[in-house]
Amino acid sequence: MNEVRIIGVDLAKNVFQVHGAGPDGTAHFRKKLTRVQFLPFLSEQPNCVVAMEACATAHGWARAISELGHEVKLIPPQYVKPFVKRQKNDMADAEAIAEAASRPTMRFVEIKTEESQARAMIFRTRQMLVHQRTQSLNALRGHLAEHGVIARKSRFRTDQLERLIKDEDVTLPDLVRATGFMYLEHIENLSKRISKLNEQIKEVVRSSKAAKRLQSMPGVGLQTSIAIEAFAPDMSCFKRGRDFAAWLGLVPKQHSSGGKERLGKVSKHGQQDIRTNLISGAMSVIVAVTHFGKQPSAWLARMLERKPKKLVAIALANKMARAIWAMMTKGEDYRNPVPTA
Repeated sequence: MNEVRIIGVDLAKNVFQVHGAGPDGTAHFRKKLTRVQFLPFLSEQPNCVVAMEACATAHGWARAISELGHEVKLIPPQYVKPFVKRQKNDMADAEAIAEAASRPTMRFVEIKTEESQARAMIFRTRQMLVHQRTQSLNALRGHLAEHGVIARKSRFRTDQLERLIKDEDVTLPDLVRATGFMYLEHIENLSKRISKLNEQIKEVVRSSKAAKRLQSMPGVGLQTSIAIEAFAPDMSCFKRGRDFAAWLGLVPKQHSSGGKERLGKVSKHGQQDIRTNLISGAMSVIVAVTHFGKQPSAWLARMLERKPKKLVAIALANKMARAIWAMMTKGEDYRNPVPTA
């Protein structure tokens, strides 16, 4: 009974709080360790369960601790909060993590590999640069509009903006022109970086059999396939496709009580990047059907007759998620359902 069974770790930047608990939950030690002391201390402990909250640095620490022979479990922070007793501090957090990890019904987060984290970095960096480019374009249009120069909206093209700034017949102060050229140069640099990242993403997809298999499904392109590769855990951790769809947040919110089911809007309690791309892909499939005459499946045709397009997109994204789970677990390409006559 004196043996430590679970070590709860409250991670931080430089100072970590650890809580060692025995099989009956009794506290064996509470220690505050520096970053340098952390791994040597764990290496001296007998092999046990080391539990941490799933945060930004947790996956790197999890890989390092696993190499010491410990079993590492990562817990979503929202599942730890109910176990914090009264006051919140590092010591109470570490104890709550150990207590949460001991629960037999607790759900844990899969430890990410270095490769998946690298792909996630490429995906998120491209996403950030796209947002910065859009922000810069909107800012430039807004500044020019304040001087009576109205430019046509365009997602990426800056041709018209450049012509308006260069046009001597357009009345603009010299300072506005100079600043406008600075904006254009910044937008051009962002576009070049985005193009470079697009090439890197294409290279990753070309070297991945799973990503190629995913793209055999209508509505799944480069961005969706790389998002699934980067952010989705091993599909074998889900018992069925419905579990994967629920993990993504593509299910209704429940407010059920007293035996009465009350379902609300889509929960969004899950991985945002994959969910957003799946919904966008589903919407592209619907646009292909409604605007370009592509033959839909019998299910999609029935849904479009009865429901709004955005609602159908959520339902289709749910079906896509379940199909992706089946494709990844069985190692098969997408099998297109028979379209309506």
